[in-house]
Amino acid sequence: MLQLFFAVAFSAAPLTLYVPPMRNLNLFVEALESFIHQTSDYSVRVFPRARLGFSRVVAALRRIFFL
Repeated sequence: MLQLFFAVAFSAAPLTLYVPPMRNLNLFVEALESFIHQTSDYSVRVFPRARLGFSRVVAALRRIFFL
């Protein structure tokens, strides 16, 4: 078990070179927050409609296949 732990740990060590520094992630996080903020109004209206439409499709399929 210890050998497996060290094998996984040392195989994951080179992957840390691909993780950007924290100062570069701040711009990405800021852009992501801005995108979520801008799309929140749209998603609040769309998701209830999509859920209603999906439930109607499922109900129709139930009536067809489970008479």
